[in-house]
Amino acid sequence: MAKVAFLGLGVMGYPMAGHLASRGHDVTVYNRTAAKAGDWVRAHGGKDAPTPRAAADGCDFVMACVGNDEDLRAVCLGPEGAFAGMGDGAVFVDHTTVSAKVTRELAAVAAEAGIGYVDAPVSGGQAGAENGVLSVMCGGSGRDFAQAEPVMAAYGRIVKRLGEVGAGQTAKMCNQICIAGLVQGLSEALNLAERSGLDGEALVEVISGGAAGSWQMVNRHRTMLAGDYEHGFAVDWMRKDLKICLEAGDEVGAALPVTALVDQFYKDVQAMGGGRWDTSSLLARLKALG
Repeated sequence: MAKVAFLGLGVMGYPMAGHLASRGHDVTVYNRTAAKAGDWVRAHGGKDAPTPRAAADGCDFVMACVGNDEDLRAVCLGPEGAFAGMGDGAVFVDHTTVSAKVTRELAAVAAEAGIGYVDAPVSGGQAGAENGVLSVMCGGSGRDFAQAEPVMAAYGRIVKRLGEVGAGQTAKMCNQICIAGLVQGLSEALNLAERSGLDGEALVEVISGGAAGSWQMVNRHRTMLAGDYEHGFAVDWMRKDLKICLEAGDEVGAALPVTALVDQFYKDVQAMGGGRWDTSSLLARLKALG
């Protein structure tokens, strides 16, 4: 069993850290809101720490799942950052969805300190985190990945290395691009069905077992038909991710026309007051168009 620090106890990080503790790892947690770290310790045991550096001190692995590029820099760098507390040979594993740019930047700083680095964004949502069945997309050296993989297995249904540092974040971009297009297509189909007098539930029962079927269709159609968007992955976070995708597309010359269009549709949802709604709220936008 490893000595592990987990930085960031949001809807994903809280259960992920819990799975590490349930597997017998020695877990120390840090959260910007200290009360949540205290709640986690009362629920799962282990320890909490007042700073990322204190959490990382003496750990074999430091996992992070925070908000964005700047949040990640904040927990890694500076005199109280995690890197300052990590020893030579320790491995930092980033589960945040961030830009490949900040990934390469922080990996370079880590390498200078003798710290391994694996970018390992996840997919599967809050339910996947709670049930320990996330898909973990990894970039990093073969050595660093081999060390970290057994630890990530605590919450990963599949944990796969796709290349060197940055490959994990690129894979997550591809994941988000697929989701954006699927949800827009599903929203248009359900909207057409409703306006044409079809029963949406019956429609999905028929088409979900064929070529049109998807995770989004199976897991989101009922809440979409009910107009319930107070759950799941928020539109604000999806726009953050799609911005990363579009910037990466520009950088490598990859056209992303559907992604750009759906990003603007999510902007419309934000203007409707739906920034914290689930990403399936694209249907609400279509209904508002009349």
